[in-house]
Amino acid sequence: MNVLIVEDEIMAQKSLQRVLLQNFPDMDIVGCTTSVKTTVEWLRKPENHADIIFMDVELSDGICFEIFRQTEVKAKVIMTTAYDSYALKAFEAGSVDYLLKPIDPDSLKRAVARCRMSGGRIDAEALLKVLGSANVPKKEYKERYVVRFNDRIVPLQTSNIAYVYSEDKTNYLVTFDDQRYIIDSSLDVITEELDPEHFFRISRSCIVQMKSITSIIKQVGGRLKIVPEPKASFEMTVSRSRVDDFLTWLEK
Repeated sequence: MNVLIVEDEIMAQKSLQRVLLQNFPDMDIVGCTTSVKTTVEWLRKPENHADIIFMDVELSDGICFEIFRQTEVKAKVIMTTAYDSYALKAFEAGSVDYLLKPIDPDSLKRAVARCRMSGGRIDAEALLKVLGSANVPKKEYKERYVVRFNDRIVPLQTSNIAYVYSEDKTNYLVTFDDQRYIIDSSLDVITEELDPEHFFRISRSCIVQMKSITSIIKQVGGRLKIVPEPKASFEMTVSRSRVDDFLTWLEK
């Protein structure tokens, strides 16, 4: 089964690829696009074929519904979105299913199962009728967290977060004034909640804000070591598989 992933956030794209490959060995990811323009171009090429498209609602150059205006979409579509109301409308309009970010593996399995059983493709005309004129707001990211500090509960602005890390099954936020707070959310959830323009998940156990990076040291084997401010109590290293995406993010 050929799969096309339409997702403009690189980490979300790679995360979905990983979950799909782990759970569906018969799936072949034949393409990944990040915008309306590149998706339309991919779909228009006669040599390209997808059975299922995982499609994010908000892309780098506009809303995904524009794709259906510009070209025929023959594949079944599963919407991925952070907007519950828009996802529900898309599902009711004729798409096979929808997934709310961050994507839960069990929900993904159910969506794929329904997609396999469905005989028809997406009703593009109904989709455009319901959503084509919808004014989808720009995705909003977390502005603050409520964290624990001893016996107090503290509101913390995300702009003051230098980095987030996991240690001994506990997750911590470290602020620019070198304070450390415990946070209950997982790093997967926090990754989706923080603005990717400012934050990058450099490994399974660490998310860093760009402003906290003072220098980067190249290491043997292609890894990168980050020197942050404030100083970290652990070695902050970019995973080898994320180095290229990290460097691209730095240059934005």
